[in-house]
Amino acid sequence: MLKPMNTRINELLIQMAALEAELRSAVHDQESRMFFQLNGKRVEFERSVRQAHLKLKKNFFRWLVTNRPQNLLTGPLIYGMVIPLLMLDACVSFYQWACFPIYGIAKVRRADYLVFDRRHLGYLNFIEKFHCTYCEYGNGLMGYMAEILARTEQYFCPIKHAHKILGTHARYNRFLAYGEADAYEEKLEAYRKALGKAE
Repeated sequence: MLKPMNTRINELLIQMAALEAELRSAVHDQESRMFFQLNGKRVEFERSVRQAHLKLKKNFFRWLVTNRPQNLLTGPLIYGMVIPLLMLDACVSFYQWACFPIYGIAKVRRADYLVFDRRHLGYLNFIEKFHCTYCEYGNGLMGYMAEILARTEQYFCPIKHAHKILGTHARYNRFLAYGEADAYEEKLEAYRKALGKAE
């Protein structure tokens, strides 16, 4: 009973992943046609769009006067978090660099997660671009770390929890069911071998 159910679940997961990839591609293609073109790493807008963006841009003093006071008050606390973020970044990057080759795990490409492209938006002033860069770094770092940890979990313990949890990583749905002990060692080895291929 368990094997047919696992087969069906795996088929559905493969279909879901394919549909998600197709949706991402379609949305990106539509946005690109409507607003911008990618030229290598550079984002290029049509001239009319660039001009419209510049007209919408708030200068610094107007932005400062119309900004919410609580944003200014909490700014030092928010930006003070850059120190622990940088430390996490250094630690997890070192861990991946040192351990993944030993385990035979393909390394996570940092550039796939840390993307800094909002600075090309002409309607943002320099403070807003600074905010965006900070958020790009923090959220990109969390995604980068989550994938490193997900690969680690797949190597050491690819087993789902008995309790439902929120915010699982993309690999989690393919893990073994809680209590699925049949041929555990062989399945674990298959999960480990799969990690050697770049994804």
